[in-house]
Amino acid sequence: MNYQETITYLFNQLPMFQRTGKAAYKANLDTTLALDAYFEHPHKNFKCIHVAGTNGKGSVSHTLASVLQSAGYRVGLYTSPHLRDFRERVKINGEMISEDAVVNFVASHKTKFEELSPSFFEMTVALAFDHFAKEKVDVAVIEVGLGGRLDSTNIIDPLLTVITNISFDHTSLLGNTVPIIAGEKAGIIKNNIPVVIGERHIGSESVFIDRAKSHSAPILFAEDELELLGTDLQEDFRHLVFKNVDSENKLSIKSDLLGIYQVKNIRTALVALNQLNQIGFNITEEIIKEGISKIVDQTSLLGRWQRLGNSPSIICDTGHNVAGISEILKQLDSLQFKHLHMVIGMVDDKDIDEVLSLLPKNATYYFTKASIPRALNEEILKEKADKFQLKGNTFKTVSKALSSSKKKADKDDLIFVGGSTFVVAEVV
Repeated sequence: MNYQETITYLFNQLPMFQRTGKAAYKANLDTTLALDAYFEHPHKNFKCIHVAGTNGKGSVSHTLASVLQSAGYRVGLYTSPHLRDFRERVKINGEMISEDAVVNFVASHKTKFEELSPSFFEMTVALAFDHFAKEKVDVAVIEVGLGGRLDSTNIIDPLLTVITNISFDHTSLLGNTVPIIAGEKAGIIKNNIPVVIGERHIGSESVFIDRAKSHSAPILFAEDELELLGTDLQEDFRHLVFKNVDSENKLSIKSDLLGIYQVKNIRTALVALNQLNQIGFNITEEIIKEGISKIVDQTSLLGRWQRLGNSPSIICDTGHNVAGISEILKQLDSLQFKHLHMVIGMVDDKDIDEVLSLLPKNATYYFTKASIPRALNEEILKEKADKFQLKGNTFKTVSKALSSSKKKADKDDLIFVGGSTFVVAEVV
């Protein structure tokens, strides 16, 4: 098989959560452990940092990887889902795994995969760990796929654990209360391994503290370590100033992540980097500044408050649950434009009504769906949106919806594209 045939085989033969949803989720690590044994435990050959959370874990993972790369380390980065190319999931120093490496991996182990019947995600984790070991990375930043406790990545023994935040997402799998969801995320906290928590939440704080205490894991809450003194958005960077809570030391940095919600993610990454320095890494302040200023450039992170055009302004963002959409709306409120056009699609296992209730009623909507099985039909989405006085038309494809919005928008208007990671994937 060539590369495209290999990818088609993987999509068609292995259950994939991003495409099919709950049917692809396994509530145990049995297959992951069997694959790990088959590949002779490749993750034991490199150092790891483990990152979980409802929102922001991808941005924090890319931030850590960029700074570590600037510090001269050979850095593996495993994230999910991909937007344009499957190979985005597995990178070393910002370079995607080669097509040949993917083809050879699947061809060499196809018989074993057919024997064990792994999910798409289980296979991808095995691919990443095997690749990082063969390529002799110094350290790998590993992003949790879903939850934490039963996630396929949760076989590693990390140097550091990071949990960005807790909010409602994948409630049918992870639970429908914050403490229950936090319990699943807290499952990545390991014995004696420090953990950084990105945000305090009244429903999750005690869960994390109790788990850390029971595993003798030092725990830090990022907001207790660094105080934000100020932030402002320029055309192509965000300026941030932090102060150490226990001293007068200040850090002034620029970031190419433009979303206002990235302030929390960068603070979380800064606290995590300080912890890495305490356990033997050598990451100076100048290196931190350089790495954070080049996150997109060095890791090719896509879809986070990404500008796609001007006159009219076109911006996309992958935020898709209540917490993520709330942050997006805060930033939209801070911008100057004449009229807002919203190209929106969602998947059918989200808290759709809650998200729709947040959206502005004075915008023009272009209801659409991404080309995946989980995508909510655009007519059903419009019907639900009508209950919240959100007015617009339906489009069978994202490209048609965006094209229509461009035709209708004046040069001083703003077009936002989002509602689902998979909608954004079709425009970046």
